[in-house]
Amino acid sequence: MRRALTTVAGLVLTAAMLFPVYWMINVSFTKDTDMRADPPHLFPSDGTLEGYRAVLDQQLPYLGTSLLVGLGTVAVTLALAAPAGYSLAKLRPRGGGVLSFILLIAQMIPGIIMAMGFYAIYLRAGILNSVAGLILADSTIAVPFGVLIFAAFMSGIPEELTNAALIDGASRWRTFVSVILPVSRNAIVTVSLFAFLWAWSDFVFAATLDGGGEHQPITLGIYHYIGNNNQQWNAIMATAVVASIPATLLLILAQRYVAAGVTAGAVKD
Repeated sequence: MRRALTTVAGLVLTAAMLFPVYWMINVSFTKDTDMRADPPHLFPSDGTLEGYRAVLDQQLPYLGTSLLVGLGTVAVTLALAAPAGYSLAKLRPRGGGVLSFILLIAQMIPGIIMAMGFYAIYLRAGILNSVAGLILADSTIAVPFGVLIFAAFMSGIPEELTNAALIDGASRWRTFVSVILPVSRNAIVTVSLFAFLWAWSDFVFAATLDGGGEHQPITLGIYHYIGNNNQQWNAIMATAVVASIPATLLLILAQRYVAAGVTAGAVKD
């Protein structure tokens, strides 16, 4: 009986959390004339694809920009976080504990404060309203997290592997590239996934640093539909559905790697 009650409670909570997703999909197929029906339609009685046509006609450039920013953020994050994590885990530099603490503190800074600082810097540097500026800003959120994940994972790699490579004449860099990285697949997938999702869903940096640019991410594309006189709710929800598909697929495909990467270093042998 206890297991049955726990299962029912879990199903109810899961349904409550997923109901906004269901309603988003429902509204994306609902006609504008049925949007204010009372009571609301739980299923689109006379469905339409007008919202998805609007996505294909208007939102594809925004999706392309978000994909470019996401992949760029992943590349920058891995290039910086992986060597830094290896250094903290295996080279153990002086002040490594203080640096790890600073990385934790950096993740507590609100994004809007960082956005204001970036705005002043970008304005002087001439990279305001640019894709490169967005990639750099999003990377500042992902890199501290990535360094901590890599450091926790790489600290669990046996010292015998690195020592064997060093005895065979490999340099520290060759050991990192040829030995450490291949066995750090779980951490690489975890950091890449979170970096991509942060860049894909970012709105604060996009609105502050790229609000007037020619290439804007999908978060701003959805925002353009919102206004006092805008009634295109099916287009808004259709765009949200399409924008959710890449993140959902990545989470499904990489969930087992993420579970292993996040929990690495939690148990000491």
